[in-house]
Amino acid sequence: MTEITLLLVDDHPVVRDGLRGMFAADPGFTVLGEASGGVEAVDLALRLDPDVVLMDLRMPQGGGVDAIAELARRGARCRVLVLTTYDTETDTLPAIEAGATGYLLKDAPRDELFAAVRAAAAGRTVLSPAVASRLVSAVRAPAAPADGVLSAREREILALVARGASNRAVAAELFISETTVKTHLTHIYDKLGVRDRAAAVATGYDQGILGGPRAPA
Repeated sequence: MTEITLLLVDDHPVVRDGLRGMFAADPGFTVLGEASGGVEAVDLALRLDPDVVLMDLRMPQGGGVDAIAELARRGARCRVLVLTTYDTETDTLPAIEAGATGYLLKDAPRDELFAAVRAAAAGRTVLSPAVASRLVSAVRAPAAPADGVLSAREREILALVARGASNRAVAAELFISETTVKTHLTHIYDKLGVRDRAAAVATGYDQGILGGPRAPA
């Protein structure tokens, strides 16, 4: 059996230590390095050339989605297997769209994780059952009408935008990537029937989404 090389990316040292120990106990895997954020992960992945990158998503030092997209843009050979605690559509869809080979949750059993890494190394798509179900639902769901009904996360982002936060500031506040923020903003514009941030904020106030209609000038 060919040995599979790995890069571990997670902002929690105890998680990286646990993963390193787990893979070290199996002769079929070798951990080449570790990174605590997306920016460092891209640098190490390009330098170490692992077969598989185990990538967390929400990290202060660069989000996983941006790192996945950058690795794809740079033509990296490695496959990226997302390993995270988040399984919402706002996390899964951007990661898959950015180029992740698979998406697994951190509560996956050891054998399932090993099998997923081997599958990812072979270029096969790997999705945890919960994530697969959400993706199927998202694909089958009709496009949201422009009716002003925002999700909880979209309301959260609109509120931050109304306070003057940039995309980067919103991403840092919510521990998501700027790419994900832009995706949310696009959905917000579509739902509110507007074309930019200022109009979205104005409409948000007028429709009571941001706490009530604005007082007339």
